[in-house]
Amino acid sequence: MKSSENINKVNAILIIEVIGKPAEHLKETLQDITKKISEEKGVKIVNKKVNNPVEMKEHEGFFTSFAEIEVSVDEILYLVMLTFKYMPAHIDIIQPEKISTTNNDFNDILNEITRRLHGYDEIARILQTEKIILENKLREVLGEKMPIPEEVKTSSKPKKHIKKK
Repeated sequence: MKSSENINKVNAILIIEVIGKPAEHLKETLQDITKKISEEKGVKIVNKKVNNPVEMKEHEGFFTSFAEIEVSVDEILYLVMLTFKYMPAHIDIIQPEKISTTNNDFNDILNEITRRLHGYDEIARILQTEKIILENKLREVLGEKMPIPEEVKTSSKPKKHIKKK
């Protein structure tokens, strides 16, 4: 029988992948990410393995590497938060086999997901608006000499609720 302090714990393996150059930088980056994960509330690193960078065949001069990080989290919400914050390429829940949760815990998970999605949506809208502003300024500078692809003309219209600066 599990002790009451371990009843909500979840053990999982996260695969964190990075791409870039130089090769030495990737290993450093993965070490930094691992350190940051270990400092997260409710998260303990059980085991980690940072793999050596490998040159990508399809992108000369670029390298890829990944870390396998086994974590133990105090509750499933912390695993959800790790997922959104560090965007692992793969997650494998090791234990428990079955996860039961209360409505409150599930509400916390859904609210965290919703909060993150709204944040990403806001960033995307701001970037889209800034792109339109830059395109318009570029057209002014070039005196309308810049050709605008048809798909950009139809997709670059700002949403009504976005205010231009």
